[in-house]
Amino acid sequence: PKKRLKIGTFKVTSNGFKIGERFLKIIFDNALQSKVDEIYVTIFEKSPEQIRLINLLEEWGFEKWGVKKSTGEIVLSKNFDKNQEVNLTNPKKCFPFISQETKVYIVPIYPEYHTDLFPDSILRNESPMDFIENKPHRNALSKVYISRSHFKALNSGDIIVFYMTGGKYKGVVTTVGIVENVTTNIPNLDTFITLCKKRSVFTDDELKKHWNYYPNLKPFVVKFIYSYTFRKRPNLEWLIENEIIADYNSVPRGFQEISRENFRKIAQYSIGK
Repeated sequence: PKKRLKIGTFKVTSNGFKIGERFLKIIFDNALQSKVDEIYVTIFEKSPEQIRLINLLEEWGFEKWGVKKSTGEIVLSKNFDKNQEVNLTNPKKCFPFISQETKVYIVPIYPEYHTDLFPDSILRNESPMDFIENKPHRNALSKVYISRSHFKALNSGDIIVFYMTGGKYKGVVTTVGIVENVTTNIPNLDTFITLCKKRSVFTDDELKKHWNYYPNLKPFVVKFIYSYTFRKRPNLEWLIENEIIADYNSVPRGFQEISRENFRKIAQYSIGK
């Protein structure tokens, strides 16, 4: 006996738009809201489309549980116990839950890229019609952040807190991500574009400009899972008052580590505690 969420199967015909990942985000959000212990789905294992869907579900932590004798459908289930041990080497398996042991970093993102990458984190002064889910990187749960930060030593399972730049009042913390992997020492432009394609806000031409901008300081790529949007967002003034950022000259320019306690402060502020 458990509280379970049953999902219907879905078919995606618009290939290449990461809509399957968008559907999974909706499913996981509903499971969190309903406080369930488990999610499950029944599906036939016959057509190529069904096989692709099964592969997608298994990638995000669903496991084969059994077979319905009456229909021949397989049953896939995902453990949704918030107290489960988090898989640090493959955070997708336990998504959306995060580890209590990994490090936390705050990192900047410019306003012109922010909502394009995180449409769920849209600001009050922005129009939702400008950010409809018609681009792969908007639908994708697994996204890419490009950086030239001197600090590169992030590990799978680490937490990223995204700070949208903008100064004292407009600069706000909006979004949480979970690191999947970090790719440094990228050998060439083609590899760089392949790593970023459909998971970043940039076109191939824009990626080429990023690659060539500083010939002696090539970018590296952080692949992360979009995890959570803060509904109430602390601004730069609040971050300084609460000693999360030292002062106005200490706004993060790369990956800047913050303590777990400071991460909890931000989370508690977001939910009004």
